[in-house]
Amino acid sequence: MRLALPAVALAATLAMTTAATPADKDTSVYEMRVYYAAPGKLDALNSRFRDHTVALFAKHGMTNVGYFVPVGDNKDGKLVYFLSYPSKETREKSWKEFIADPDWKKAFAESEKDGKLVTKVEQKFLTATDYSPPLKIDSPGGRVFELRTYTATKGNLGGLDARFKDHTIKLFEKHGMTNLVYWHLLPDQKGAENTLVYMLAHKSQDAAKASFASFGKDPDWVAARKASEEKAGGSLTEKGGVVSEFLTPTDYSPLK
Repeated sequence: MRLALPAVALAATLAMTTAATPADKDTSVYEMRVYYAAPGKLDALNSRFRDHTVALFAKHGMTNVGYFVPVGDNKDGKLVYFLSYPSKETREKSWKEFIADPDWKKAFAESEKDGKLVTKVEQKFLTATDYSPPLKIDSPGGRVFELRTYTATKGNLGGLDARFKDHTIKLFEKHGMTNLVYWHLLPDQKGAENTLVYMLAHKSQDAAKASFASFGKDPDWVAARKASEEKAGGSLTEKGGVVSEFLTPTDYSPLK
């Protein structure tokens, strides 16, 4: 015979269960890949993604997040894109199956009959911070995206995270910026102990400039920055440790 738990005990058990497994925690593994197209080959590379690669990624269990090129002069022929997976293990399995897919082999061979499309590939594996909003892969359009990478001073990534969690992300919203996602590097990568990567969305580059100008003068930000730096004994980021790149989505990007 099963005995019913007293109401108070039942409530406590449910509370502990809920606290241990938050429904909105993003446990995905993200991959940021940067391709450098061979001279004159960026259009062909985009065509291969548009016509073949994106669908084949989905076929093999990868989530297409977003595909972007830098705003303005893309002299390096860069294509920046993001995928997500349930885990690093599923990522390896998906890529192995993708590479072996006859449709990919055919698309790859046909697209490169006049030469290689890509000269260099860079990649980073990322995981969402505990304060990151859930990443919405939507396409309202009319937005420019900003990829920002911070390098924390030694031992201060935790302090930087705390400042974002308690102050910065709310103030970004206050000043018209959209917080999309905040990431750390997976721990087996160079710089994992001091790197924060995040993405914002703006109506335009001019809007971004105006938002950051008003944000920088906000008394709440000035106070939060002062308190966090006094606690850390100096800046939370290295000199030159804030890098920003504005990106525009390709026509085939799910995130726009």
